[in-house]
Amino acid sequence: MATEIDILQFSKQCNDIFEQISRDVVGQKEVVEGTIIAMIAGGNVLLEGVPGVGKTRLVRTLGRVFDMPFSRIQFTPDLMPADVTGTNIIVKGEDGNAKFEFQPGPIFSNIVLADEINRATPKTQSALLEAMQEHKVTVMGVTRKLDEPFFVLATQNPIEQDGTYPLPEAQMDRFMFKLIVPNPSLDELMDIVNMTQKTMDEVSDCACTGEQLIQMRATANQIPVAEDVMRYAMTLTSATHNNSEYASEAAKKYVRLGASPRAGQAIISAAKVKALIKGRFNVAYSDVNELAYPVLRHRIKMNFEAIAERVSADDVIGMIIEELSKKYKI
Repeated sequence: MATEIDILQFSKQCNDIFEQISRDVVGQKEVVEGTIIAMIAGGNVLLEGVPGVGKTRLVRTLGRVFDMPFSRIQFTPDLMPADVTGTNIIVKGEDGNAKFEFQPGPIFSNIVLADEINRATPKTQSALLEAMQEHKVTVMGVTRKLDEPFFVLATQNPIEQDGTYPLPEAQMDRFMFKLIVPNPSLDELMDIVNMTQKTMDEVSDCACTGEQLIQMRATANQIPVAEDVMRYAMTLTSATHNNSEYASEAAKKYVRLGASPRAGQAIISAAKVKALIKGRFNVAYSDVNELAYPVLRHRIKMNFEAIAERVSADDVIGMIIEELSKKYKI
């Protein structure tokens, strides 16, 4: 069971992480917090936003703040699976005989930035599936474990769809969060320009090592979840299915496919971390409601009626939360 000292240490560590990130990333508090929560909980993150809003800079900064090996893969239509996972190459041994030797690809890193992930073909996108879920890579029949902690932080542009390949449901489901990166406000834009006039380089320092991050995850796992809160979170997940006995009215009207069991796992894992960040020993209903948006928005598939009425996944999640809040009187 986590002690009060563990909670205080966790909170201090998070404050140090946020402070160092703020030296390189202006604003984007919700996106930064969501990314850190997912990393502590052990999940992957999909960042969606127009070019120039700091998605890549945020991921580079995380590599510095967590002092972990960082690699960047620029996804393009001609990228091959071997360019991601690595491949066997022929080398000459000391005895002069040729032999196969494995040359690891950029996936063998602790933090992997998959830049513009929807620009690669489905064949190449699928090279990430095993790594994202099982933290293993299989090449030529040989399976190799990836070093822990391991994260895939992917970016995609929502407005430019020429030459892109939408991510399949199986891959979308492997992202714990989908975070929308908004345009900066006027004051934030002024701060960004002033900061980048001095230097374009990141200046943040290490605030947490990989070992400390794993320890923070272990602390978060010990946080208790009341049965009522757990039931509420699972009902919220089930309410996204239009054919479930717990189906919400919004899901019956607007949802074609609901969220998978991974969504329930993600909500609880992330809610434990969020509770600790707020200095609490237990998960609250508010934690579940706040995290429902990044966890569910990419796992819900809307039907034609929703598209026709311009109802987004976030709108439906809001309707479901409102409906359940009245039922549970919270």
